Formats: sequence, structure tokens, C-alpha cells
Amino acid sequence: MAPSPDSSKGLLTSYIVDASRSRFVVRVTATGLLSAFGHNPTVAIRGFRGEASFDEDAPAESSLRLAIDATSLSITGDVNEKDRAEMEAAMKNDVLEAARYPEIGFDGKAGEASKIADGMYRIKLAGRLNLHGVTGNLEIPCNLTVGGGRLRAGGEFTIRQTDYQIRPVSAAGGALKVKDELRFSFDIAADRKKEVE
Repeated sequence: MAPSPDSSKGLLTSYIVDASRSRFVVRVTATGLLSAFGHNPTVAIRGFRGEASFDEDAPAESSLRLAIDATSLSITGDVNEKDRAEMEAAMKNDVLEAARYPEIGFDGKAGEASKIADGMYRIKLAGRLNLHGVTGNLEIPCNLTVGGGRLRAGGEFTIRQTDYQIRPVSAAGGALKVKDELRFSFDIAADRKKEVE
């Protein structure tokens, strides 16, 4: 990647997140009677936007801001349509209360950063997650690659629903219950922000 004109000055370059080229999912672990049948649904986060800032000369100055549309979450995987509809309704109405809290937000900056190879970095973002009307601290470790005007970050992190005043729900008449801990995995793609002339 050719250095930008301002890279020698240590200025951050902005990148706009492209949700259409990104993947962001939540893995839910179930307990109860039906969990033995492999009912561990995956939730796809489809609607989100954001901006990342990064400077190859100062990766520890990186930052990320994401805004997620709470109504865009949908159940994927091997789940029948009846259970899918019930789970999605419970997730949006009872868990996220999406009508009341329509947006989930994260705003973080790099707490640690190290260069792995040319254009490849290991970064730990430390920030604040706003979910269900509650704001909590969250650390997100990720691998980042940058080059050709594009940035890609991938990794995993977990949260506990009860930390955000969310009560884990049950479905299928109580035969399927969701564990408190949720595991998120992401592969976020972003393009260098075009300068306005």
C-alpha cells in the first residue's frame, strides 16, 4: 500500500465499514431438552455501519465506531421455520426490546497494538458497548490487515446478557433455553474514506 501523503505526519486514515462485504454473527448456546438435538442457533447481524481510523506508523492510535440496527438481527442455521419465527420474535421483542432500544453501539480505541507482518497487525480495542440501554466496558481483540485502500478486521469476543440487564429467554415451551454468555465473531471490511475536495 502506497503511503498516503499525510502518513509521515502520523495522521490517522479513516475507513468506512462496508456491511455488504462483512460478516458479523452471534453464536448462541442452548440448554434444556432440545439442546441435545443440536439446537444452537446462530444470529446474523445484517444492518450496521461504522468508521475505523488507522495509521500504519501508529497502530496503537486505531479506533472503531459501530452502530447496529437491532431490528436487523435474524436467526440462521438449522432451525425449523416455526422455531425460527418464535426465536426472532423473542429476540427482538423480549431480549433486545428493539422498539425501545433500536440501536446497539460500540465506540473503542486500541489499548494494545503490535505489527505481525507487513500490512498485518494484532490489535486489542478497548471501548464502550451500549446495548439494551446499558453501557459497559468491552475489550475486542482482532487481527487487522490493511492495504490497497482497504482494511479488514476479524476476531471474536463474548458478552454476558445479564451484564446488560437482559434476561436469557427460552423457546419451544421452555424446552430450549439460551445460556447467558454469547459469542460474537466478525470479519469487518472497510474502504478508505474518500476525501471531499
